[in-house]
Amino acid sequence: MDNRKPVYLFAGGRGRGFSQTFAGVRSFIRSIGKAKPDIAYVGVASMEDGGMFYFMSSSLIKIGCNCRLNRVLLSGENADLGKARKMLQSTDAIFMSGGDMEAGMRILEEKDMAVFFRELYKEGKPFFGISAGSIMLAKEWVRWRNPDDDSTAELFPCLGIAPIICDTHAEEDDWEELKTALRLKGDGTVGYGIPSGAYLKVCPDGELEAGGGPVVRYIVQDGKIERRPDLLPVPS
Repeated sequence: MDNRKPVYLFAGGRGRGFSQTFAGVRSFIRSIGKAKPDIAYVGVASMEDGGMFYFMSSSLIKIGCNCRLNRVLLSGENADLGKARKMLQSTDAIFMSGGDMEAGMRILEEKDMAVFFRELYKEGKPFFGISAGSIMLAKEWVRWRNPDDDSTAELFPCLGIAPIICDTHAEEDDWEELKTALRLKGDGTVGYGIPSGAYLKVCPDGELEAGGGPVVRYIVQDGKIERRPDLLPVPS
């Protein structure tokens, strides 16, 4: 049975954008509808389950949030994947942390966990991410085999739980990496830039809703990147 829930892709960012992001996260957690929901923290993108990243993220999420944050360890040779799967199955929502999306996806593939995450989503598990975690929840992202040679850019698959291509808090770079990903995909491809402090709600039926601020939208037409009207938050 397909019980998919909307996926929330938060941008993160610094300063006001950072605090605004966590205000949105608190709102999402309250929407789960439990007095004190259990949130699974997946930190494979954060220096391979780095403890400092977990401490910082958990501290921020718990500010104003009445929830339990449970760290799910997947990295390392001695990771107990059976225990991790049980924790993920029993949790009320799954949080994908920021960091390095390529490294995070490599770990999930090596540990044979990517398919498991997709199955949990189909069963109705809510997912949300911040920064690189949001990109990991989306369809694909771009990498360079040689950082000094643009001709070596290529796409690699992400979880595809949110079937879109997006980037986060890259407004100061004019979304250059997002544009590169779109060029590689070709005509008709749409991409979304989620600025600092904003988020994108991706519904199972394909409907998209912006929150916390406008979300930038691009499309590839005749090999060129064209900007389309931003997705605007629905007035409350």
